[in-house]
Amino acid sequence: MSDPASTPPSPWWKFGHMWLVIAGPLIVVLASIVTIYLAVRTPDPVYGDASRGAARSSQAKDGGDAGRMSPAMQARNHAATGGVARPAPNHGTGPNQ
Repeated sequence: MSDPASTPPSPWWKFGHMWLVIAGPLIVVLASIVTIYLAVRTPDPVYGDASRGAARSSQAKDGGDAGRMSPAMQARNHAATGGVARPAPNHGTGPNQ
């Protein structure tokens, strides 16, 4: 019978579970490098629109974000109560105005 102390231990790279331990963090690091490369190479364009500036100035005159936030408020109230949301009233800011 062979003595377990006489056999040399195997190197770490010969154990399959060790590669599983190393592969997870290695994949995350490589994915983050690819993400940084893509973010630097293709930045998002700056969108400029004259009508947005006009809409901001009219909101400041009208009194704020009430019209713009109404869909979010309806969704929040619908999620909290489980009731059916009513359509928002048109305050003259739609595309047909």
